[in-house]
Amino acid sequence: MKKCLLINILVFSFIFLPIQIKLLVAEGESPLTELRSSYMNLTVSQVQSMSNISIRRKKAWGFYGHSTIPHEFGTKIIGDNKVVVDNATGLMWHPSGSYEYMKRKEVKRWVRGLNSNGYAGFHDWRVPTVEEASSLLEASEKNGNLYIDTAFDKKQRWIWTGDSCSSGGMWRVYFDDGYVDCGDVGLLFVRPVRKAR
Repeated sequence: MKKCLLINILVFSFIFLPIQIKLLVAEGESPLTELRSSYMNLTVSQVQSMSNISIRRKKAWGFYGHSTIPHEFGTKIIGDNKVVVDNATGLMWHPSGSYEYMKRKEVKRWVRGLNSNGYAGFHDWRVPTVEEASSLLEASEKNGNLYIDTAFDKKQRWIWTGDSCSSGGMWRVYFDDGYVDCGDVGLLFVRPVRKAR
């Protein structure tokens, strides 16, 4: 009888204990706010309808607004390189990005160089989608006079995204006034991103 009871306890433990441990680990992690990471050609109304955005004012080519995601930014040093990790979205950001602004056609070459050098040991950096870049917009000025968290460099006031629009331009995010629009001309910075988890 004792032998049978012991076998039942062992079988029960081997079957159900791992399940309980998995559930505890899964419950201990914060749920991620998933943001689109693949590039698309988007209309103004599609961008104005993005989730996790509060729009202050709609414009013909975009909007003024901010993210509604409760971010959990943390900085890390990996090798000799600093990164910003957002535990709310699972994204890892380059804290500054390009030190010089550039035309749209130069963006891919700059990101290829970053990946060739393996910034922070990674080779999968990319230009953010408009959804990812807009998620960095804060409701008020947080970093000097910029609508972005202090974990990020102040120099990159305006950034390109990888999403295009019907006019042939690319979606852009402006941290100096919380504006998101689409255009083809201009000199903007690049702030690369990658999935951290």
